[in-house]
Amino acid sequence: MQTLQFAGILFIALPRPPYNDPLMAVLAFAAAVAITALLKGALVFALKKLSARTKNKIDDYITDAFDSLGKSFYTAVGLFVAMHFIQLPETVASAADILVLIFLSFALLRVLKKVVNDVTEHYLETHQGGAAKYDPMIIIFMSRFAYYIAALFAVLIIASNAGFDVNALIAGLGVAGIAIALALQNILSDVFSSISIYFDKPFKTGDFIILGTDMGIVKKIGIKTTRIQALQGEEIVISNRELTELRIHNFGKMKERRIEFRFGVVYETPQSKLVKIPEIVKKAVEKAEGTRLDRAHFKAFGDSSLNYEVVYFISTGDYNKYMDAQQAINLSLVEQFEKEKIEFAYPTQKVYLAK
Repeated sequence: MQTLQFAGILFIALPRPPYNDPLMAVLAFAAAVAITALLKGALVFALKKLSARTKNKIDDYITDAFDSLGKSFYTAVGLFVAMHFIQLPETVASAADILVLIFLSFALLRVLKKVVNDVTEHYLETHQGGAAKYDPMIIIFMSRFAYYIAALFAVLIIASNAGFDVNALIAGLGVAGIAIALALQNILSDVFSSISIYFDKPFKTGDFIILGTDMGIVKKIGIKTTRIQALQGEEIVISNRELTELRIHNFGKMKERRIEFRFGVVYETPQSKLVKIPEIVKKAVEKAEGTRLDRAHFKAFGDSSLNYEVVYFISTGDYNKYMDAQQAINLSLVEQFEKEKIEFAYPTQKVYLAK
């Protein structure tokens, strides 16, 4: 009888008796189930007392995982022990081995599923409402994908122990996978693009982005599409594959915004007033919250104005705060120019008639 490599490790060294005693096998099965249940209960009780003293959730997940071990695990252990007390035909013994392996795999997969679900739920709860939170569907998809990979691995192990040619099975799955991938290549492309977005993090929910002619706030990053709330109010739905191919301007990652603006004054402004204007601009910028002046210069002679150019920085990427600061600067300039009798220029044309 083939020895299981990862099942019943505690019992694998038990010697096989030289006799065939079905009653002994039944008693061994019952004793093994009872002892396993008692040991599991004692272990879970000790882990619960230990986890009650800590604030992290990891030990709670481990405790819950052990506590989820139930009938399938007890049955696997009981069958493995019972088979040491009864002589079985080779075919029956092999079938019993496979049965034990199935029960054990099912129990371990349940434990894994419990841990994965707990970790996923904890992540979603702790990131609920946070600016860095990605769409829950991506987290759920990744957790289920990991579980299904583990389940497929368990199936392959069981098939290998049952005598099937696993290499041929994997090759067949590969061919079927290629056919499915070709049929669903557009959908799969979007799915893998969503995984790329999740790990690369070019943007997150709440960021203001510009892509091509579209712009808006990212509202949801899904498995197939990303949804953006446009400034006009409508929702823009873009496939994740298209997003990964576009050049994206992400204002959500902006830590400091550089602003450049211009204005002009009339040609009749005296030179003494022109010299004062950069200082007036400096004071106006410094009064606005979170700003610092880079430069303010009399730049050029325009067609109908003397043109000034101003550059300043504001320590936020928030567009509304930028507009608040710009408004405060503009109002301050209007106020100071009125006091200094400086006139803003506007497009005009003068016609001079010669006598």
